[in-house]
Amino acid sequence: MTPSQPHDREFELDPDAAVDAAVDTALRALADRNRRAILHVVREHPRAVGEIAARVTLSQQTVSHHLRILRSAGLVSEERAGTRHLFIVRSDGLAAVRHYLDDFWPTQLAALKSAVEARALESGRNQPRESPQEKHRA
Repeated sequence: MTPSQPHDREFELDPDAAVDAAVDTALRALADRNRRAILHVVREHPRAVGEIAARVTLSQQTVSHHLRILRSAGLVSEERAGTRHLFIVRSDGLAAVRHYLDDFWPTQLAALKSAVEARALESGRNQPRESPQEKHRA
């Protein structure tokens, strides 16, 4: 790295930079409550801007703004039906975010397993052990 390059730019050398950028863009889009509400409305059926606006109680202009951001993030797709523009969730657009979030689970589950096993081992040390005869009598 040259002195003119800032340290926080190291990730750009990563071959997965395009995936990282897609995740960043999608997470920024999902950070807005109104956009999440719009995604909820269009998750199963294509809907027109006016219908979306009525369901989320926003103006059509505001919904159009949010849909542009969601579309540029790859989270919704647009199709035309005559003069209407219909929007629906792109499940593949959410795949990068899901993959990113799924990467946290193995580490967290391993940590949880270790903590449970350590607690079980510790509690086993603090309790007197029963002899096989005592177990049989009970």
